[in-house]
Amino acid sequence: MKVKLSSFNNSWYNPGAGVLKRTIWYFVNILFFLNPLNPVSSIKVVLLRLFGAKVGAGVVIKPSVNIKYPWLLEVGDHVWIGEYVWIDNLVKVKLESNTTVSQGAMLLTGSHDYKRSTFDLLTGEITVAEGAWVGAKAVVCPGVVCGTHSVLAAGSVATKDLEPYTIYQGNPAEPKRERKMIA
Repeated sequence: MKVKLSSFNNSWYNPGAGVLKRTIWYFVNILFFLNPLNPVSSIKVVLLRLFGAKVGAGVVIKPSVNIKYPWLLEVGDHVWIGEYVWIDNLVKVKLESNTTVSQGAMLLTGSHDYKRSTFDLLTGEITVAEGAWVGAKAVVCPGVVCGTHSVLAAGSVATKDLEPYTIYQGNPAEPKRERKMIA
């Protein structure tokens, strides 16, 4: 058996919002989010809300951030999203309050079934729970929950849920030690 990409069919998948809204978002994303010359978070927050995202107070969105579908995004209060973050949210992504997604990190809600010749699309929601930190150039895979105050170290890949107050590192990410908080 061989992969037959000509047989790929994701007609079942519908990101919502309609073709016109998705097209308008495509250009808004390029002009205001991907554009490194726009450092103003408040404009980005307003635009996300206009396109259906739920966004809390005190959110910081750095330049060159790529967000696939804002209507599938929920962001709590005081969330920091670093430069070159890619939120590839084919389905819901939830960033709870006081979370950090550092530079170059990727939140990937989609993958493909490599066992099937048709390379079927697979999706899974992502939650980054309160106080969690996704380090620089780290990857969170489909269906993963980053537990409250967990840390995914720089360059690591989370393929399964992260336990609360635990620091993970590696590919695949493995627990390394407890995260102890101080005042």
